[in-house]
Amino acid sequence: MKRVYLHTLPLRIWHWANALVVILLIITGIQIRLPGIASVRPQDPALLIHKYAGWAMTASWVFWFIYGLVSNNLRRHYLFRRRDFKGIFTQAKFYLISIFRGEENPFRPTPDDKFNPLQKLAYGTIMGIFAPVLIITGILFSDISFLRRYVLLWDVVGLVNAVHVIGLYVFLLFVVTHLYMATLGRTIFSHTKAMITGFEEEFDERREDGTPIQDVLACGNLQKG
Repeated sequence: MKRVYLHTLPLRIWHWANALVVILLIITGIQIRLPGIASVRPQDPALLIHKYAGWAMTASWVFWFIYGLVSNNLRRHYLFRRRDFKGIFTQAKFYLISIFRGEENPFRPTPDDKFNPLQKLAYGTIMGIFAPVLIITGILFSDISFLRRYVLLWDVVGLVNAVHVIGLYVFLLFVVTHLYMATLGRTIFSHTKAMITGFEEEFDERREDGTPIQDVLACGNLQKG
């Protein structure tokens, strides 16, 4: 068994803090929607929690983006490369068919490339598109008089509301899928444990003489070179 360090401490702290914020937003968002926004009082606890959680999500996204730029995390893990295009169908086949046959995941995460092609698409879409959309539409719905004046003036309340609700449903779908995917590690809690310790545990494949297969492949490549 070998341990691969995939998740840095700042990202692990951000992940769990952001998860709490997203859960609060989803729960309070549903509570607000059930009776209808028009009937919600300005001092309603669910509305206040939703608003403050929204500002927390804004701060969380800003941290994720700045940290990603400074640490080169965005380029290393989110940038879609040529090999990722080739691996989309292989990875999709694994999740849809191969995993139920007990076959191994064709993707092995490394400190320099920890997301498979489908993860890059999912995380990139959520963090690069839907999170900013939710943040912007949420700000437009906040109690900032300057912004509310223009939202009402341009008569786009219905559009902003629809976009915000669609974003909520997308995030809800993402959370459910994310929770399921988190159970697909070596054990049901492997990925969760890795997001706490930073280390992902993998089987260290070896030949009969005990030599790691990775070392054998590396030596072979050197000899070819």
